[in-house]
Amino acid sequence: MNQPEQAQATTTDRAAHGPCPCREVVDAVRQFLGISPDVKQHLVNSRIEFLKALRAVLDARIEHLANATPKGTKVAVE
Repeated sequence: MNQPEQAQATTTDRAAHGPCPCREVVDAVRQFLGISPDVKQHLVNSRIEFLKALRAVLDARIEHLANATPKGTKVAVE
């Protein structure tokens, strides 16, 4: 395996198994400021709500595409 392929595999592994960016921010804030369990729970809940918002956006887009009227016109052929 040459170097570019090895670097790509390492990057892919990190993307698949690396920590969530939201989690990294929470960990940095916790380490810098120190947070209470109440604050930690609020941050966990906000991450869940953010993901639910993304799901709602995707669901709405899927519904829009599924119900779109087909373009073009039908022409009767004799």
